[in-house]
Amino acid sequence: MQNDSITYIDAKNRLFGINFRELWRYRDLIFLLVKRDLVTAYKQTILGPIWIVIQPLMSTTVFTVIFGIIAHVSTDGMPQFLFYMSGNVLWGFFSSCLGRSSGTFTGNARIFGKVYFPRLVMPIAGAVYNFVNFILQTSVFVILVVVYVVLGANVHPNLTLLLTPLLVLQTALLSTGIGLIMSSLTAKYRDLNVLIGFGVSLLMYITPVVYPISNVDESFRWLMLLNPVAPIVETYRYAFLGSGAFHWVFWLISVAVTGLVVFVGLIVFNKVEKNFIDTV
Repeated sequence: MQNDSITYIDAKNRLFGINFRELWRYRDLIFLLVKRDLVTAYKQTILGPIWIVIQPLMSTTVFTVIFGIIAHVSTDGMPQFLFYMSGNVLWGFFSSCLGRSSGTFTGNARIFGKVYFPRLVMPIAGAVYNFVNFILQTSVFVILVVVYVVLGANVHPNLTLLLTPLLVLQTALLSTGIGLIMSSLTAKYRDLNVLIGFGVSLLMYITPVVYPISNVDESFRWLMLLNPVAPIVETYRYAFLGSGAFHWVFWLISVAVTGLVVFVGLIVFNKVEKNFIDTV
């Protein structure tokens, strides 16, 4: 008779060997990791957690000065600060989740070598931690949107807002999926970490974060929208500000790409975690 208090750990032989029931049993560990990160991230700082909302405000101010005032980049008639903040907040969430998950193996090699728990706990905890930050930053963004609407600015929130939870979930899944693939590669090839940093920076500039998609030549616009992050940012901005348009066909393509990336990421992650401790 099997004792429920005993956990049996055996080798994973299946290609897709993710035990979601086991992950659920370790939900308390995920909560503790998120709590630890929230406490330690701003523990020895002057302003503490206030930095969570100060960071996007500061970077949005820089974008407004450089791209709006100096470079005169069009914002489709939207208030410049809101336009840049809409892209900045969502992109920050994407890049943070990607950065956390891409360092799963190399950043946690010591603890992985000492104690057993599902390795997916780490990227999941990282995504939840970044989601908490994202919610706080989005709250500030929503307050600013309401203020601009009351002041009669050219801001028009619409029913596309109902898609916002799906957009946030998709952003988390896409970034984490890419991060799982990257973490599996960097477990063996450390120099790829440099390429990841460069790639994220490059991806930002081929994503309409600091410019509207209407600024792209129409003959190349479809190619830009094939970037799976682009329709997410465009739809998010359109939902809150009414800027641009809802490119639903490209968004559905982005959803399909997200599903594929997550599936491949889980398979690669599952394969590498069997013997990564020998190579890290």
